[in-house]
Amino acid sequence: MLFRRPKVSRITVSLPPPGPPSPDLPAELLRKLEFKVLKRLDGLLFGDYTGFFYGPSLDLAEVREYQPGDEVRRIDWNVTARSGGRIHVRQYREEREVTAWLVLDFTASMNFGTRRALKREVALEFAATASAIIARHGDKVGAVGFSEQGLRIIPPGSGRKQTLRILHALQGVGLEPRRPQPPSQDDLFRALEQVSKRLKRRALVFVVSDFLSPEGSEPPAWALGLRRLAYKHDVVAVWVSDPAERELPKAGELRLRDPESGEELWVDTSDPHVRAAYARLVEQRGVALARDLRAARVDLLPLSTAQDIVEPIFKFTLRRRGHR
Repeated sequence: MLFRRPKVSRITVSLPPPGPPSPDLPAELLRKLEFKVLKRLDGLLFGDYTGFFYGPSLDLAEVREYQPGDEVRRIDWNVTARSGGRIHVRQYREEREVTAWLVLDFTASMNFGTRRALKREVALEFAATASAIIARHGDKVGAVGFSEQGLRIIPPGSGRKQTLRILHALQGVGLEPRRPQPPSQDDLFRALEQVSKRLKRRALVFVVSDFLSPEGSEPPAWALGLRRLAYKHDVVAVWVSDPAERELPKAGELRLRDPESGEELWVDTSDPHVRAAYARLVEQRGVALARDLRAARVDLLPLSTAQDIVEPIFKFTLRRRGHR
């Protein structure tokens, strides 16, 4: 069978779109994650989420004398020694008040998954988990969900109710009736610009996406948006992927469909030439993504539809903590 290289690089196995969201889903999802994710993270991290909040580029706000309740790991031993034994601790600027933003991609390519969940569902799981962690810390979190149909913005708020508010607002984004459109790299860029306009002081921003871009758009517009945002803020790229996007399954003839342009073609996945071409495309895409994120100077948190989000968040938190 002949293989015709697609005009765009967002190629996924055709699947029916997710069904309409349930009004009870946010509360159910949050309860599930509090038990299966947050409880495990609390045990692994001993309740200390430093690293998840504070990246390596944060500014030291002050060194002050120890107060009851301060954490031992914050002690500045050099200043303590110079001050005749009076214990001093380091306090970072964001420790006083953090405003976090979640920017979530719900474009058509996120409605895909071959393992335990769709990419959009993994994005929602992360949004719920991050919001809950931030709320427990006493800080505010806002969110922007975007799709081909536009943006949905949830202003910053605090507490468990804010987490539920975010989930209620985001669960239907990208599920509206749609017509296939040519893939655009501007959706994520516009979302990043909207967040940037709302930030008056240094903030923590999680950008959750599969970061797929039309073929030939190098560098993509979102890379410029990330670079601008990371110049003043602590930005984390949460990359959501599926194993089938990295290795073509051996399933004989498959109909592949670009979820955003609607373009379709039949591919013989057992053909070694097809598999080699797909592997080259995946490698090129991975190299380009790594280059764009490195140029933007943002931290990377990879998530997969094949595993739960506990271990990636745990490793990410420890890595950031170690770089401080």
